[in-house]
Amino acid sequence: MSAGRILVVDDDPQIRRVMRVTLTGHSYEVDDVKSGEAALEKLRDGRFDLVLLDMNMAGMGGLDTCRAIRSQSEVAIIMLTVRDTETDKVDALDAGADDYVTKPFNPPELLARIRAALRRTPSTHGPSGRLTLGSIEVDFDTRQVNVRGRQVRLTPKEFDLLRYFVAHSNKVLSHRELLQAVWGPDYGDQVDYLRVFVNQLRKKIEAKPSSPTHLLTEPWVGYRFHLQSEAR
Repeated sequence: MSAGRILVVDDDPQIRRVMRVTLTGHSYEVDDVKSGEAALEKLRDGRFDLVLLDMNMAGMGGLDTCRAIRSQSEVAIIMLTVRDTETDKVDALDAGADDYVTKPFNPPELLARIRAALRRTPSTHGPSGRLTLGSIEVDFDTRQVNVRGRQVRLTPKEFDLLRYFVAHSNKVLSHRELLQAVWGPDYGDQVDYLRVFVNQLRKKIEAKPSSPTHLLTEPWVGYRFHLQSEAR
C-alpha cells in the first residue's frame, strides 16, 4: 500500500536518485523532475500528495516555483536548501511551503518531516459544518473559506491551524501547544513557523491584518482566537 505520492524537484541528479531510493524504500510513490517549469507541468498532469522542492535551482527558482504551485494547489510542500538562516526559513514559509529542511539531511529527519507535512488535524478534533464570522465563512467539511464573498485558498497547514484555533476559541493557546497540535510533537520550538503561518492567515481572513479582530496575539505566550458566532 502506498504511503503517498511525492514529486521531487531538484536540478541535482544525484539528489533525485537518493530521494527516489529512500522514499520508495518507505512505500512512497516517487516521480522527479529537474526544474520548476517541469514541476508545474507534472502537477498539472497528475495528483501528488507532497512536493520536495529545491530552493536554489537554475531557471525558475524554488521560491517562485513554490508560489506558482501554491497559487493553484493545496499540495504539501517541503523546501530543501543548503542555506539555514532565519530569513531563508521565513522566505520559504511565506512563499507557501509547509516546512523547510536544510541540506545535508539524514533520511530519518526527512521522513519525519514528510510525515508531519502530510499530517492532517483529524476532523474529530475540531469543528465540522459551517461557521460564519461576519464576512468570513468557513466550511470545515469541504475545507473551503470565503471572505467577503470571494473564495480564499488556504494551504493545508493554514486550514488545520484555523480549525484548531476555532475548536479552542477564546482560549489562550501557547506557541508549543499550537505547534505540536498542528505540526506534530517534534515542532514545539519552531516559533518562527507559527509566526509566519499566523501572519499568512491574518492576511487571508482579517479585514485589517495589522489590526486583527479574530486572530489575537497574547504577548510572550501565544495566540487567542476571538469568536462570538456559533458554528451551524
